[in-house]
Amino acid sequence: MIGRVLGIRRYPVKSLLGEDLDAVAVDAAGLAGDRRLALLHRETGRVASAKNPYRWRALTTLRATGGDGAVRITLPDGRSVAVGDDGVDDVLSEVLGAPVTLTDTPPPDAVLERSRPEEVLAAGVAVPVPVEEGRLGGAAPPGGLVDFAPVHLLTTATLRRIGAELPSGAVDPVRYRPNLVLETAGAGFEENDWPGRELRIGDDLVLRVLARTPRCAVPTLAHGSLPRDPEALRVPARLNRVVPLDGLAPQPCVGAYAQVVRAGLVRAGDPVQLA
Repeated sequence: MIGRVLGIRRYPVKSLLGEDLDAVAVDAAGLAGDRRLALLHRETGRVASAKNPYRWRALTTLRATGGDGAVRITLPDGRSVAVGDDGVDDVLSEVLGAPVTLTDTPPPDAVLERSRPEEVLAAGVAVPVPVEEGRLGGAAPPGGLVDFAPVHLLTTATLRRIGAELPSGAVDPVRYRPNLVLETAGAGFEENDWPGRELRIGDDLVLRVLARTPRCAVPTLAHGSLPRDPEALRVPARLNRVVPLDGLAPQPCVGAYAQVVRAGLVRAGDPVQLA
């Protein structure tokens, strides 16, 4: 056993803040209710993503909660709207300053924009920088809204290693948007060694780790009450610039992406074994 599940987090709407859970079912598409919805920019047809913070950094000031069919979005001023309410798209468009539509079925050719993180660090989030286009779910079942793979993993050892380099001495895992936070006792960045291996979690769930997670500018943004913090990216860029996946250039990486080998229920406190 390498540790246990310390936290479980679901993001019902892509790029919005999410919610903590005590337990959740996990299948090939990921956690039940996780990233089943997204916002489409009506002018471009692209998926709204905080990976382009100049355009979409306000996304991480909204919070989505609830499972399929019962998702609510809490706005920065405390108001909330339910998915399916009349006028919900108009409310979200006003808050974000751009015309958007909530959807669970983006067009097959939908892409999102990813700003180059080093250029965001240099210029700031209020300055436009070059973006790269990427397609969704390269290692996920068709029709999903995940960036690459269905499950994102992060260890407390890695969080401690990053936090040790920050003035505050700690970093909130919310900045790195994990699905599962695994309590481990390592020196940090042990996720680098997991691609190609399997994690057995609790009684049934088995994950196969595919890649280290390359970080964009999202960790630097304000997340709800958490203020903007460029060091959340600068520290990994200094400590853990590695190849996320064969064929890619080295990038700042924090955490790991995984796909589901065997579905199951995951609970806080479940033991985690590395096979």
